[in-house]
Amino acid sequence: MQTPEDILAGLDTEQRQAATALRGPVRILAGAGTGKTRAITHRIAYGVATGVYNPYNILAVTFTARAAAEMRSRLRDLGAHGVQARTFHAAALSQLQYFWQHAVGGDMPRLVDHKTNLIIEAAQRLRMSTDKATIRDLAGEIEWAKFNMLTPQTYHQQSAHRTMPAGWDLIAVTRLFQAYEDLKSDRGLIDFEDVLLIMVGILESEPRIAATVRKQYRIFLVDEFQDVSPLQYRLLKAWLGDRDDVCVVGDTSQTIYSFTGATADYLLDFGQEFPNSTQIKLIRDYRSTPQIVDLANRLLLERTKAHRSGMPRWPEPLELLSQRESGPAPVFAECTHEQAEAEWVTEQIQQLLAAGHKGSDIAILFRTNAQSANFEQVLSNAGVSYQVRGAERFFNRREVRDGILQLRAAAKSAEGVAGRDVVARIKDVLASLGYTPAAPQQSGAVRERWESLNAIVNLAEDLVEARGDQVTLDVVVAELDERASHQHAPVMDGVTLASIHSAKGLEWDSVFLVGLTEGLMPISFATDDKNVDEERRLFYVGITRAKTRLYLSWSLSRSAGGRASRRPSRFLQAIRTSTMQQSSGTASEPRKRVRGAKVAKCRTCGAVLSNGAERKIGRCENCPPTYDQDVFDKLVGWRKAVSSEDKVPAFVVFTDATLVAIAEKMPTDLQQLRQLPGIGPKKLERYGADVLAILGS
Repeated sequence: MQTPEDILAGLDTEQRQAATALRGPVRILAGAGTGKTRAITHRIAYGVATGVYNPYNILAVTFTARAAAEMRSRLRDLGAHGVQARTFHAAALSQLQYFWQHAVGGDMPRLVDHKTNLIIEAAQRLRMSTDKATIRDLAGEIEWAKFNMLTPQTYHQQSAHRTMPAGWDLIAVTRLFQAYEDLKSDRGLIDFEDVLLIMVGILESEPRIAATVRKQYRIFLVDEFQDVSPLQYRLLKAWLGDRDDVCVVGDTSQTIYSFTGATADYLLDFGQEFPNSTQIKLIRDYRSTPQIVDLANRLLLERTKAHRSGMPRWPEPLELLSQRESGPAPVFAECTHEQAEAEWVTEQIQQLLAAGHKGSDIAILFRTNAQSANFEQVLSNAGVSYQVRGAERFFNRREVRDGILQLRAAAKSAEGVAGRDVVARIKDVLASLGYTPAAPQQSGAVRERWESLNAIVNLAEDLVEARGDQVTLDVVVAELDERASHQHAPVMDGVTLASIHSAKGLEWDSVFLVGLTEGLMPISFATDDKNVDEERRLFYVGITRAKTRLYLSWSLSRSAGGRASRRPSRFLQAIRTSTMQQSSGTASEPRKRVRGAKVAKCRTCGAVLSNGAERKIGRCENCPPTYDQDVFDKLVGWRKAVSSEDKVPAFVVFTDATLVAIAEKMPTDLQQLRQLPGIGPKKLERYGADVLAILGS
């Protein structure tokens, strides 16, 4: 157990103020990267260490299983054992399971994990046709209604102002909502929103149960309070009763889930609800460089200056102060079309990887999931490993399940193994499943399997670094089991592709914000000031995910040769203008500004090259080749042998365009070979010597 002085050591003035404000009500306004998780976990640990708090009387609530798991891990490291850190849903579900028999009786209904199948069946009952995308929109609309505590009847009365899913009107959505509720009732099912609704009903109608809950939980902390919905706030008030020992933490500039029913009003009006509350602001940004923080501040300041009567409520944003040393200037790239943008981004990533940066420290963030495919294809062609956030869950992967089973078995005979020896033992155990100290060169399933196993090894190394010789194989298995129960996946290798919404709460050293055009940022359906404000906040969240390097790109047309009809996002205007103004000054470092992918022309006919394959070989596809056919045939034969040996498709070794570029350029050393498109550092190391030997024969 750390001493109170140890817990406060290393906190800045504002963080220390937050950590020592032990009695509520307390509102902490915490900007992006200001160490809010550090402040609130130290607040809990300090309260426990000083005896002000009983850890078993504390309920810390946040919005994602990952954030709750991180909070529990930090509290354990600080010696604050026994504190409950959960999501709203997890906390309510635990209470509902405990009190169901007494409050309702009989067997508790089964919980529906996903609404999709029920909504499809409800639509079929009504003889309504739907597609996959519309089903997601309808599920979101039903969730919004329930988070706002609306029944099908009250939803119809209060939703005339809402935009319905494409092809649906208010009456049709209302009928579907009712059919969905009827299906659940017929089959004895409840969904996640029902868990909150039922628990609120029990606490408000059963005084003895409410008294039991309030006796158990006396101290409350709610993280990401700007994302609270009316239903979640009502549950919090039911937990509190007539008490006010609550600490809320949030940032109105990061309110990006209004479409789910979230509202920053509860954070903004906290002082009115609790007149004697303490307010603390965290504005020292430890995540991002001054250049990135300046960009983020200017984005919000532009909206603050533009505020006029009749516009939606816009609270004064926190002006962040970077605590980091100066870094590289943000890079702006205007590209001719989407393929050029994806290739430009991939080229920058290859340069970062060649300079020694890890793929897991790099992210490509976009507004809609549909934008991912183009970047996935170009990264694959370049041999760059990546992971799509929101794809198959980590702990559902077979190799992960098998790995945990084998580690659990190995733990039974690992008495006395601790610290660094645990990592070595884990590597030995996972070797039977395909783990090797060095990453495999091939991509595809083999590489994905290795990355999963390597993530387990990395997790063990992180635990040993944090806890030293206290870590045993049992400790690692317990950590994996807990993370699996909350789907809190460890960090994996490879560039991350994610929507900005799913990137909330995460950070990377280098971030690429792509597709920054009108219609995507802000999105096309953001037609009023309120929705545009939300899009501005979303862009702000994207910018503040970057720690050191930030790249902002957009394309003027969808495809090569297409009409350049797209316009850069309106949000870029202020930050681009400020960038160009500062670049001319002498007091600050000049900022690099990229005006798009370099125009490539055919070396034979001089025409502009229209696609990635042509740019790789440096000529039009229809122009005659300038390579030796024998050399090219040897390269093709070598590639076929390698792909057969590695059991991967031939294009994974090198694409046809890369082989043509090699045969035409005829590089004589590794440095010249590395300069060719499609040849990154990993492929250079794996295949470089063989290719040069073929060219020299």
